[in-house]
Amino acid sequence: MDFNLLENYFNSLDRSLFLDDNIKGYANLDSPLPIGFGQTISQPSLVLEMTRILKPEKKNKVLEIGTGSGYQTALLSYMAGAVYTVEIIPELSMKAKERLQTLGIMNVFYKIGDGSLGWMEHSPFDRIMVTAAAKKIPLELMDQLNVEGRMVIPVGDEYIQELQLVTKDINGEINIQMINLVRFVELVGKYGWSSFDDK
Repeated sequence: MDFNLLENYFNSLDRSLFLDDNIKGYANLDSPLPIGFGQTISQPSLVLEMTRILKPEKKNKVLEIGTGSGYQTALLSYMAGAVYTVEIIPELSMKAKERLQTLGIMNVFYKIGDGSLGWMEHSPFDRIMVTAAAKKIPLELMDQLNVEGRMVIPVGDEYIQELQLVTKDINGEINIQMINLVRFVELVGKYGWSSFDDK
């Protein structure tokens, strides 16, 4: 992956384009910001770090869980061949699609639904980016990760999570590496801490 290419595009991407008018003035802050419906746009430095860890390449098909504002989606779409993005909140999905298409980004495919279940029809995916925190790594996403694939996901409870890198080797064996501690909004759906049943 060309890290310079990623950084150059990241620096050229105007974050204010992904924010509503009342908070556009805060776009340059390196902090999460509200985008409505209890969701946030992540801090820019973390978006960049997670993309670096994921290492998307032009030959890759990427699954993004949590379209949100579309900011992370834009970065992934620039680095990867195709992005399949799933958002459970229809209003956010539609607004992100409109923003990205206005920017001329056409290699993104949109779905409204429980992202923790992935997008089976288009699996396997070479890369999976999860932009909300799960109580545990969804089995469905591990199943949909291609061999030699990479997944970045925050895992934990509502107070603190581990940012984890999940890799699958050529034999289908899973390896999980803890990167650092983070705090994300909840992954709404089957694997969120509000609805997860550990029994």
